[in-house]
Amino acid sequence: MITPRLLPQMLTAIVAVIENNAEEVTQLDQVIGDGDHVTNLQRGLQALVLQQDEISLLDWPKAWQKIGMTLMSSVGGASGSLYATLFMALSKASTGSDISLASFATAFAEAVEAVKKRGKSEAGEKTLLDVYVPVADYLLSVANQSLELNSVLTEVSEVAIKGMEATRDMLATKGRASFLEARSLGHIDAGAKTAQLMISSIVEVLTKALATPA
Repeated sequence: MITPRLLPQMLTAIVAVIENNAEEVTQLDQVIGDGDHVTNLQRGLQALVLQQDEISLLDWPKAWQKIGMTLMSSVGGASGSLYATLFMALSKASTGSDISLASFATAFAEAVEAVKKRGKSEAGEKTLLDVYVPVADYLLSVANQSLELNSVLTEVSEVAIKGMEATRDMLATKGRASFLEARSLGHIDAGAKTAQLMISSIVEVLTKALATPA
């Protein structure tokens, strides 16, 4: 069973992948953003690491609520607000229900909708939503199918990668990048890149957990 006790492993994997790709992502962000995306994100991750033992003892809705509140207070820039919204909305949408693929898919889709409203953005505008929207859509599409969770997780990672890569050919219409107009073309969005990296890291942890005998 996938429980919040896996959160420390997830955080360890996420911290490592962001650190290993920090230079690349910062370069992306310096081209079409403010250049501080990685620094802000790492600040939030470190705040979560300090609380990971406490959070791992909660149920999923309360854990997501705690994660959202922590990110709201520790991450600067637009990312802090958007990720805080994602997790707090995920908590609200999942409270009172058992966590299954179907219920998570519904709750995650609602959380992504909350991020859209918060950021006044949609997929196709060269943001992290270009990763989260297709992932949410995919999860909803398979929520009631009898698929092995491992295969679902593998596809989630692939969908995230495709979404991230798609931002290369998008015209930025949000944030500092929007001022570059056509010059934003040809560059991957930094927020989409870190979203993909984090999702792929979580998938790896979950895949290993499912392969380990209870």
